[in-house]
Amino acid sequence: MSQFRFSRRPDIGDSVSVSFEFFPPRNDDMEARLWETVKRLEPLAPHFVSVTYGAGGSTRERTARTVNRILNQSRLVPAAHMTCVDASRAEVDEVVGEFVSMGIRHFVALRGDPAEGVGARYRPHPEGYSNGAELVAAIRNQGDFDVSVSAYPEKHPESPDFATDFDMLRRKVDNGATRAITQFFFDNDLYERYVERARRAGIYIPIVPGILPVHNFGQVANFASRCGAHVPAWLAERFDGLQNDAQTHALVAAAVASEQVLDLIERGVSDFHFYTMNRADLAFAICHMIGIRPGLANGGSDAAAA
Repeated sequence: MSQFRFSRRPDIGDSVSVSFEFFPPRNDDMEARLWETVKRLEPLAPHFVSVTYGAGGSTRERTARTVNRILNQSRLVPAAHMTCVDASRAEVDEVVGEFVSMGIRHFVALRGDPAEGVGARYRPHPEGYSNGAELVAAIRNQGDFDVSVSAYPEKHPESPDFATDFDMLRRKVDNGATRAITQFFFDNDLYERYVERARRAGIYIPIVPGILPVHNFGQVANFASRCGAHVPAWLAERFDGLQNDAQTHALVAAAVASEQVLDLIERGVSDFHFYTMNRADLAFAICHMIGIRPGLANGGSDAAAA
């Protein structure tokens, strides 16, 4: 696919639901910006919001503080990320228990990237959970929670083939996963083919597309190259020459992401997960484009989520 295709703007009454991902702030200024983002997006009534978790619990306290604040100072439904990296089973179980004691009932269970970063070799902790499937089982052992897991339309960079990917996803489902959220992608045909292959493999949980609004094309292209996500030539052309033109870059980014989401809606997709990078502007603009606006229903904002 060279570019997205869509023929109509969806009616506001269409059942479209969104969720947002945040990461825990590292300092007071970042915390203030995150909270501005939370309050800006809150009136859109997302299905849920998730907060990431660093390798080996490196953001444990900040993640817990952020989740707790969202839970108690907003109307949003927070989901806590959990990973296996550099942590024993006992340590992971303890953190899950802490989130549960706060009132969290929604988790995003990920094996996680190596502490050295994307592209480094993953080594399971000798006393830890080896993969996302084991982590899902551990979370579900503590209660009947909603658990989202990862999916990779272009194959996990460490997998030898899609069959291996689908075997792992099936194990996650068998262990209690209720939803999959994809790695970001820019070619909707890849996502559509992935979902079709998953269904043929007997995997029927919702597979929600992860959408990454391009706040900085250079950074996104660099990250995509390390995690195995393809950046189409037409997308690079859209942002060509805008390195020092932030205003135009933002306008183009909003248009590109809106086109992608509208095209997916045309294909029958109704749920979307936005990687916000703790910034509200593009996510808010895209939601406006697809008919999700303050004060309007959003496909079940009070429903269970992960």
